[in-house]
Amino acid sequence: MPKKTKKESGVTIKRNPDARAVGMIETVGLVSAVEAADAMVKAANVTFEKYSYTGNGYVAVIVRGNIGAVKAAVDVGIEKANKLGELVSYHVIPNPVEDAEIILTSPDKD
Repeated sequence: MPKKTKKESGVTIKRNPDARAVGMIETVGLVSAVEAADAMVKAANVTFEKYSYTGNGYVAVIVRGNIGAVKAAVDVGIEKANKLGELVSYHVIPNPVEDAEIILTSPDKD
């Protein structure tokens, strides 16, 4: 399927029409990240994409699905991460641009 482009502020942004929403949660420590990821997948129709050690004991987990499911999953993940450990940050991207997909799908660097 051809990629669609959209002009925003004079810049052409490439969008993948098949892209699904992405939800991310970053926590301090692996245990709270695993708990958040487990709760997210059980709470909504999302797929666990990957986890990443982001440095200084921080762990990020990424899920994918339709926008409604991802928002619901992230909300549950936030709650679980806060109860068990420390939530650092979270974000939902409804339709990632192609360049963001490169970051999201690349393997972790040591």
